[in-house]
Amino acid sequence: MSEYTLTKTRFREGVWHGLLSGPAGSQPEITVMLDDRPVRGVTLADMGTPGQWALEVPVPIEAVGDGVQTFLISEAAGGTLLESFTLIAGEAMGEDIRAEMALLRAELDMLKRAFRRHCLETEGPAEG
Repeated sequence: MSEYTLTKTRFREGVWHGLLSGPAGSQPEITVMLDDRPVRGVTLADMGTPGQWALEVPVPIEAVGDGVQTFLISEAAGGTLLESFTLIAGEAMGEDIRAEMALLRAELDMLKRAFRRHCLETEGPAEG
């Protein structure tokens, strides 16, 4: 377990921003990976408060497109995952999500019918 915590503060104009907190002292080394490759341009700046740093992760242009892109932010020394964020884009992705939602709704309806049937079958005669 890491002694650092990372909290997202915002995601705007293609840059993910977060606040890294941990023990005061030397600045930790952070790595951000996308598809097992390091993301370039990541910055970690001292906030002026001991044990707090501002992290900025620029989304590379090659990550913008159809599909799902997951960014993994970890502590370089121990490899401990601190946070992650995901981008989902594209027309095909929208259709996949709608199809998945329709499937989930159908399965939920099936479970509701089975549960109601089970409740009716297990009801015993009223005691009184």
